[in-house]
Amino acid sequence: MEGERTLGRSDARGETPLERPLSVDRSPTLVIQTAFLGDVILTIPLLQALATEHGPVDVITTPGAASLIETHPSVRRVVKWDKNSEEAPSAWRLGKALKAEGYGRVYLPHRSVRSALIAKLTGARERIGFADAPFLSRALYTRTVQRDTTQHESVRLLALADSRRTTDRWAMTLTDADQARANSWLGANGIADGFVALAPGSIWGTKRWPYYAELAKLLAPRQVVVIGGKEDAHLGDAIVSAAPTSAHSAVGQLSLRESAAVIKRAGLLVTNDSSPLHLATAVGTPILAIFGSTVPAFGYGPIRAGDRVAEITLDCRPCSSHGPQVCPLGHHKCMRDQSPEQILAQAEMALGGTLNRK
Repeated sequence: MEGERTLGRSDARGETPLERPLSVDRSPTLVIQTAFLGDVILTIPLLQALATEHGPVDVITTPGAASLIETHPSVRRVVKWDKNSEEAPSAWRLGKALKAEGYGRVYLPHRSVRSALIAKLTGARERIGFADAPFLSRALYTRTVQRDTTQHESVRLLALADSRRTTDRWAMTLTDADQARANSWLGANGIADGFVALAPGSIWGTKRWPYYAELAKLLAPRQVVVIGGKEDAHLGDAIVSAAPTSAHSAVGQLSLRESAAVIKRAGLLVTNDSSPLHLATAVGTPILAIFGSTVPAFGYGPIRAGDRVAEITLDCRPCSSHGPQVCPLGHHKCMRDQSPEQILAQAEMALGGTLNRK
């Protein structure tokens, strides 16, 4: 069967974090989360809560996001599904292929119709999703729960598991190999702990603060490491060019988990509203998040006490739920009016006034 190529089992490491006896019903549990990388990271608390109740869960997610959760002890198996690829099975075929798994329940943090269709076709007797999902999605659920838009996304997802336990510690699981690779890269570049990590990228144009190169120059002589995917190579190159003796680019050289392992050793991450923000939360690194077209009130900002947000008040923000590629008004003041000197001052406060002291 063609669909079987997507059903790759991952090796869970460590023990399931059980806090009470497992449910008597031992049928497997499925979670469908095929949204962006950051959304997958923010689903980890839900996976932990469900594993506590039912045992390790299966997760359908994108091939790009699979590595973020495939090593987690709350995950039994990751089903990699590229929903945008013509070569991948359709939602109909994938759901039918998974029917043999005998899922007792499916949880749907991603409110898409395709996810709801997959859940229905698995034959699971329980399909739990949010009450504000599209009508066609809700029609395929067996139970809906209210989505509290006043809460952080990681917290409101817990409602699917009937859990109200809040947490600011997302136990992302890095392997020994991940940490060894990160240590090797840092050592080869002569970088000691306490450096400032910069994450200048975002798939949404208006979420990108334009002055990371200038900030790197102001940060010197403190070492800077640039984090990002291959698509961010030009951003990394510009930062290194601006501060050639202190800035180093790891852009495109490390996997997602290896990048998280590098961030773990940083003294501070300066980032846009993008997935590295959530990686830093998952590994415990202090955060300075720069917000422009979006706002933390959407539920995707830092959650821990001590983490910082840089933003300015404008009548036009927020301008959309994700942030458009181009400023609708043509000025992009939400980012351009936050100067490198202002961000430097915020970074220094985040590190207790020690920023330029080696």
